[in-house]
Amino acid sequence: MVHCSGGAQTKVLHFIDELHVIKDNLFETPPLFKIIQEESGTDWKEMYKVFNMGHRMEIYVSAQHAQDIINISNRFQVAAQIIGRVERADKKQVTIKSQYGTFVY
Repeated sequence: MVHCSGGAQTKVLHFIDELHVIKDNLFETPPLFKIIQEESGTDWKEMYKVFNMGHRMEIYVSAQHAQDIINISNRFQVAAQIIGRVERADKKQVTIKSQYGTFVY
């Protein structure tokens, strides 16, 4: 479980080795982050590294348990969905595929 504050979408890199986290089904970015990006001129790759972009919590579980966790979350009116997957790799890496581009960390 990773709370995406203080490291944002790349925070998971502190907790993995030889894994590739692929986030390719993210929630829609809330308007606040679009405003921050436009007003600051910060590139989107940096935005995902600094801000949670509307994703507050990540829970890494096997696919067979994901829907049960989503159902529990929904019972508390907390939006939840599968946002990606984890694959074995030679090094730790995060790839974000969003409407703003593909970013590798």
